[in-house]
Amino acid sequence: MHTICTRTAIAAAALVAGLSLTACQNDDARSGAAASSGGPGASASSTATGGGSTPAPGKTASGGSQGTNGGNGGSGGGSASGACTNANTKVTVSKATRPLNHLVLTVTNTGSGTCDAFGAPALRFDDEQAAVQLDKDSRPHAVVTLAPGASAYASISLTGEPGGEANGRTAKKLSVLFTPSSGTGSVGSPAVLNLPADTFKDDSASVTYWQSDMQDALGF
Repeated sequence: MHTICTRTAIAAAALVAGLSLTACQNDDARSGAAASSGGPGASASSTATGGGSTPAPGKTASGGSQGTNGGNGGSGGGSASGACTNANTKVTVSKATRPLNHLVLTVTNTGSGTCDAFGAPALRFDDEQAAVQLDKDSRPHAVVTLAPGASAYASISLTGEPGGEANGRTAKKLSVLFTPSSGTGSVGSPAVLNLPADTFKDDSASVTYWQSDMQDALGF
């Protein structure tokens, strides 16, 4: 009877020891798994990037292509035609019926392309050194552009108020110079015209800007 109890106690002790060893091995395995998976107590070795990936060169963060500013490609809104000159036009002068003491200057585009009648004609009567003064109130809203065969007009006021003429005389020839796009000086050679008979002018003579309509020119 004593022998049986002793054997039973030894077997029980061996079973308890085996169970303890198994529990320790399981705890070690769980600890190692937690360390490798970044669980509680694990040290983080990576740095957060904000959740987004670095965009590739030439791409935006949203994945679209990164554009470049190439400008609007415009031509500046300027006219592509050149200035009207004596070489691409025909200029004539005639006496106006109304108002009195006025001449009408007509320039017609004889070229194959458009031309711009910039500003006003620069005029000189006979051998006068000074150009005829400009009527600044006649300036149009835009440059007059002439298609082939089209005309522009300027009116010439020959005298001031009746009875107030200064250095009045009869003129025979008129030299017409064209204005460049810069608005100063002249471009090309002058057109020299014969004036209508008995053209009388004085120092107060003036000329308008080029107009697209003859009546507009004679309204000044």
